[in-house]
Amino acid sequence: MSETWLWMGAAALGREIEAGAIDPRELAEVYLGAIESHPQAPAIYARPTPERAREEASAAAERARAGLRRGPLDGVPVSWKDLFDSAGVATESGSALLAGRVPERDAEVLARATRAGLVCLGKTHQTELAFSGLGLNPSTATPPNINDPELAPGGSSSGAATSVAFGLAAAGIGSDTGGSVRVPAAWNDLVGLKTTHGLLPLTGVVPLCPRFDTVGPLCRSVEDAALLLGILGAAPAPDLAGATLDGRRFLVLEHEALGSRPEPAAAFEAAVAALERAGASVARGAPDAAIDCLNLAPVLFASEAYASWGEAIEDAPDLIFAPVRERFRGGAAFSAVDYIRGWSRLGDYREAYLAATAAFDAVLLPTTANMPPNTERLLADPEHFATENLLTLRNTRVGNLLGLCALTLPTATPSAGLMMMAPPGAEAALSRLGAAAERALR
Repeated sequence: MSETWLWMGAAALGREIEAGAIDPRELAEVYLGAIESHPQAPAIYARPTPERAREEASAAAERARAGLRRGPLDGVPVSWKDLFDSAGVATESGSALLAGRVPERDAEVLARATRAGLVCLGKTHQTELAFSGLGLNPSTATPPNINDPELAPGGSSSGAATSVAFGLAAAGIGSDTGGSVRVPAAWNDLVGLKTTHGLLPLTGVVPLCPRFDTVGPLCRSVEDAALLLGILGAAPAPDLAGATLDGRRFLVLEHEALGSRPEPAAAFEAAVAALERAGASVARGAPDAAIDCLNLAPVLFASEAYASWGEAIEDAPDLIFAPVRERFRGGAAFSAVDYIRGWSRLGDYREAYLAATAAFDAVLLPTTANMPPNTERLLADPEHFATENLLTLRNTRVGNLLGLCALTLPTATPSAGLMMMAPPGAEAALSRLGAAAERALR
């Protein structure tokens, strides 16, 4: 029976703990045993934390016996991307540049999760310094894709996604600057939530682009994502009761600049049709701001990323994977004037986009315009790496640039996700839409 626990969602495990059917200590041991024995675990977990997990699970078990559980996920084991500080455990953001970096205290979101009773299983592999959407990391490890180990897992929260997909965590906590939660969630058939910038604290999170970085969960269901959102935000979780698509209005973001390859395009259209059958109405269009904002991505993302890491990279350039290093270096080409003008224009685009989409509950598009590419070819061909990385992140970064919250859901096609984008701060409404859409897509 305990083997089935590895494939249950976080909320389901929490209910079993509440009912007395699962002891958090036994649950933690099942996950730790799986991590120790699974052949793919070394490529997924950078550093398991079994001692911490056992201590936290023991405390959760005592609370459960006393009827003092701290919330619906008290005692549930989760993984953490390697850019969340964890006291006394190395946090290296997947980079040799940070080898041996050991923080003294937990990141604020990890501290909140611990106070809510979540059990920390360890730190997961990621793209170097979180600056690629493909999930490759020859410097540390590249996790396998759940659907084909020869394909890229998606990044940069690659280990966070695969820890869940391979049954080595009930949920994973990642970060999203240009798509780093949604891409690996989509490519590994999970739910991924990109939160509004500033909603969740970044204290103790290794930065990439501070004005775009966000924290978000990767998990098996929208219910799991909603509960984790509440915990990480130290706020009530969105109420999903009675969620429906009846009368909901969606806008499909449709423009030649956002065209997808045939397989993800077909998966997306089939998913949209399922939403319509469930009662939603769908229009199609392309607000100019949603397309024009993409032109600002190079100056805004690369400039911030190079400002964060340029000095460290130039001090030891051989320590970072060349395609990722050169992507960072692209930020050096822009001036302060370029950057300031870019933000000014982006403010205009954000205002125009919200006005143009105000009549809709959410905007839809394929999570990625491509399917996961072959890992070996990406490693061998820098030009192919650059092309596929930009295509991978093209759709997701619309949400980051425009300051939106966004949710990716699995479709009937493996490694193809449906993305829903909603206005800043609309996570509760988006979660309700996602819960209803999730049922329609099953």
